[in-house]
Amino acid sequence: MTNKHHGGCLCGAVRFTVSGTLRGVIHCHCGQCLKTHGHVAAYTNAPREALRFSREDGLRWFASSERARRGFCGECGASLFYEPHDSGALSIAAGMFDQPNCLRSMGHIYVDHKSDYYEIADGLPQFGDSSEGQLEGGVFLKSAIHSQA
Repeated sequence: MTNKHHGGCLCGAVRFTVSGTLRGVIHCHCGQCLKTHGHVAAYTNAPREALRFSREDGLRWFASSERARRGFCGECGASLFYEPHDSGALSIAAGMFDQPNCLRSMGHIYVDHKSDYYEIADGLPQFGDSSEGQLEGGVFLKSAIHSQA
């Protein structure tokens, strides 16, 4: 099985490939993600150098805080990336990957900030704020991403 993961935005103005292992999906319920995505954000993660663009003419960046920026498509508006300034990692919206992507959810962060119109009932670990690396395990997980179809 290939270790390359292809994806892009709705209109195709941003297309990319990530080489290597992707972390499992973490669902973020923070206020910024709720406003950026219109609901919970679901992000996988990979080293920044693992990402290559085949098309990026639609890519725009927004400084969402002093700590990070968010990448989106300026054509269709798709929210694609979250990139902390002090990290070599890039969070990638899980829905941007072509199917099948074999990603699996692994937990929820910032649940104390979630909106009141929904419940979390999937049995995955939940953290009031950041998981402080507990979900990530401090590394890029090799979980069951490639062994499940």
